[in-house]
Amino acid sequence: MKKLAIAAAVIAVGAGAYVLSGKDGGTTSDNEILQYIPADTLLFSGQLTPFPLEDYLYSMPMGVNSKVSLEQIEQSGPYSSEQERFFVSLYKSYLMSFENPEVFLKTFGLPANIESYTYTLGALPVFKIQVEDENAIWSLLDKASAESGLVHKAESVKGQDYRAYPLIAEDESIDMVFAQKDGWLTITLNTSFNKPELLETALGLTKVENPISESGMLDDIASTHGFLKDSISFINHVELVNGITSSDGNMLAKQLTKLVQMEGSNQDPFAEFKTPECKAEFNSIAANWPRSVMGLNSFSVDRKETNFDAEIVIESNNQVILGALTKMRGFIPSFSQNINDNVASLAIGMDVMQLAPALSEIWKDLQTPSYQCEALAQMQYGVSEQNPAMLGMMTGMANGVKGISTTIVDFSLTDENGEPGFKHLDALISLSADDPEMLLNMVRPFVPQLANIQLEKNGDAVDVTPYLMLPPEMGVTAQMAMKDNHLVIFSGDKGEALADKLATEQLEANGLNSVALDYQKLLKPVFTLIEESGEPIPDELAMLKDYDMRMQFSLDVTAKGISISTKANSTAK
Repeated sequence: MKKLAIAAAVIAVGAGAYVLSGKDGGTTSDNEILQYIPADTLLFSGQLTPFPLEDYLYSMPMGVNSKVSLEQIEQSGPYSSEQERFFVSLYKSYLMSFENPEVFLKTFGLPANIESYTYTLGALPVFKIQVEDENAIWSLLDKASAESGLVHKAESVKGQDYRAYPLIAEDESIDMVFAQKDGWLTITLNTSFNKPELLETALGLTKVENPISESGMLDDIASTHGFLKDSISFINHVELVNGITSSDGNMLAKQLTKLVQMEGSNQDPFAEFKTPECKAEFNSIAANWPRSVMGLNSFSVDRKETNFDAEIVIESNNQVILGALTKMRGFIPSFSQNINDNVASLAIGMDVMQLAPALSEIWKDLQTPSYQCEALAQMQYGVSEQNPAMLGMMTGMANGVKGISTTIVDFSLTDENGEPGFKHLDALISLSADDPEMLLNMVRPFVPQLANIQLEKNGDAVDVTPYLMLPPEMGVTAQMAMKDNHLVIFSGDKGEALADKLATEQLEANGLNSVALDYQKLLKPVFTLIEESGEPIPDELAMLKDYDMRMQFSLDVTAKGISISTKANSTAK
């Protein structure tokens, strides 16, 4: 059904906004914008207090790939439809202005400090952002219209003027709507199959009956997860399921029901999910995994530097799965989570002894209860065919392993006679386990080279360069040692120092995964090598020369759900 396919696309269009903030805000009950946002919105992302956008843009590496992106856009053409050309024009304006904060703000008419909101009215996406210069927005749209040939319709509702740009101009029409009121720009969609009142609500002319401001939801998310109150985002799994499994359970459900009625067909594509069994079972799953929430644990910004610690939590009330995932947690070295000292680091924390039992617990839970809903029963049958019990045999030799990590501390490059290599490399690879010596002895029969390596716990390191079969021109010398609960291979003095530091850390379950990267430290040796060769730096790389940013990502499980964290530091050049 074409209209339902369009509705699905509309939902997808609405999924995206993530805006950061740094000051701890107050309650949300007196926020005027929130009174137009329903509590049953499928997703929400709100910058609830003014964010220092101008300072943030100065501290971040702007326009890093703008030139390359512009070239790619030109090469991807020609664009056949007016709609394609319209959005390409807007994107080109964005890329060309993004190299300079002042030009960017002027081009889009944005203030130095800004609030913004993204949410849905059922399936209809709405985006609101503060603007300082309304004429800048209209000029930008006029430019895109002139370059594309896409002409807007000047419309009005309840005295509010707006522009409607046709995206689909058929019997079932969809327009992209732009309206400005009291310093706010609203971007939304208007269709031939939604009620006129929906547009009035989207444009901030009619308040909703059950606003999110009165639900306490945003304050609850902030307090539950310790987020700053200024910036909160979420996807509501419960409302999404409710919209698909009911006919009138929320705004989405009513819209989908209306679409089916307009289609003039008795065939509801979601009918199989609306049986009593499916409705009960899907809602039970959603109750166990109610939301994906996102917020900030900390944030600071000025023109010289930006720091933030953001977190996504997939909330869960399923204690069986959370308990199983908790058992799988392993050891993550502290330096793997440091974004300032190393070039790059990757660590996987995994208690291998618990892997098979934990996956078996999850496997059993996914089959309990036995679903009566056909769609879920089919999924459950597929899961039943994947018994993880065999995994225990595969991981038996690695019992006692708690984690592995690799870290590049420092490096420089050389290119002697056309052969690339390292002038020096400070790096560390580690295997953390209850008894690394036992693991080494178990592996010896399968790796003949290890037979010649004799290690003593906390004894002298052994040169293993010949056994790694690295080309001599790479210039890498590797040492192996056993540092308490850690079997390590390191290169360079800094790599050895890191190995010694690792020996002082307790072998505890503290995470599942961590990835850290310092872009400047990674790219600087490359630029130095190119400059020493006398060759010009390619444009694609030259734009990254001032990319002074460090990031660290981590995956973990807590009593509240599955956590994905991002820490970053960016320094202006």
